[in-house]
Amino acid sequence: MKVGDVSYRSVWRDGDSVGIIDQTSLPYEFRTLTLRTCEEVAHAIKTMQVRGAPLIGAVAAYGVALALHKDASDNALAAAIDTLADTRPTAVNLRWSLDRMLRQLGSLDPAARVDVAWSEAGRIADEDTELNRSIGDHGLPLIREVAKHRDVVNILTHCNAGWLATVDYGTALAPIYLAHDEGIQVHVWVDETRPRSQGFLTAWELSAHGVPYTLITDNAGGHLTQRGQVDLVIVGADRVTRDGHVCNKIGTYLKALAAKQSAVPFYAAVPSPTIDWSIDDAFSEIPIEERSGDEIRFVQGLDSDGQIARVTIGTDDMQVANPGFDVTPAELITGIITELGVIPATRDGLASIAGK
Repeated sequence: MKVGDVSYRSVWRDGDSVGIIDQTSLPYEFRTLTLRTCEEVAHAIKTMQVRGAPLIGAVAAYGVALALHKDASDNALAAAIDTLADTRPTAVNLRWSLDRMLRQLGSLDPAARVDVAWSEAGRIADEDTELNRSIGDHGLPLIREVAKHRDVVNILTHCNAGWLATVDYGTALAPIYLAHDEGIQVHVWVDETRPRSQGFLTAWELSAHGVPYTLITDNAGGHLTQRGQVDLVIVGADRVTRDGHVCNKIGTYLKALAAKQSAVPFYAAVPSPTIDWSIDDAFSEIPIEERSGDEIRFVQGLDSDGQIARVTIGTDDMQVANPGFDVTPAELITGIITELGVIPATRDGLASIAGK
């Protein structure tokens, strides 16, 4: 995707370092960072300078390469995998990526590991780009179908599942970008997605691409859906189980409930590495990240001088809970948009793409 006249991916190799877009500076400032060590990569993932399940997986792979560039021993490889695996427990792409790197590197002589690590990390990033382009291709007909009966297709989304959350194109936003580029009149209702306000990233992306959007509070989505102002809901996911349950940013479940009540189609758009085939009980086995209460007590914005500032909105002694994700049951989901097609959110539906 482009920022101004410059094409960017969300992560790239820069010699013996890795470049990323600092998402904590957006939408106020576009800033790139250079990561030179595995520890810097882990910090970037943990603090959400990079976020989004597919992107986390790709960046973590580059983190392994950075670690081995410094020390390619068995101990260093194991330590890098452990360090990166602890950063964001809910996103299954992280574990998938690290397992893939370990399979490729574990049996190699240390002297051969560095080049292979860089190459494999690059392949993971390139594959993610192609997966997301295909998600867009398969999701586009859903929007085309609605456009036959609407002058404007209104789509509700939650969190950020655009190119910033992947290496390129995005998941939930990929079919929206393709529809807009095809000339379909689309409009996106963008949830703020508190407390991290990832909706501001979606708004920034859509604005840069020229897609009409309106930023709304998280609690407005149900009202708009009830009033017939939402034609489709499309979200991303951090993990999908083999039974079709979707784990995504906190608040997704509420959107699915509203959509079901109002007979509005609800889709999750995910690349196949986001499917966790090992989970039997989504509601007890998926680790739900409990994030710092300071994300609720403080907000970031621009002060009167136009500088990024952190403002207290709650007192230190306020008791808060901050679960980062929720699980939407499969029965609330119309379908899963993957690079292999739109799949029913059922065990049989997902089994049809297992191993492909």
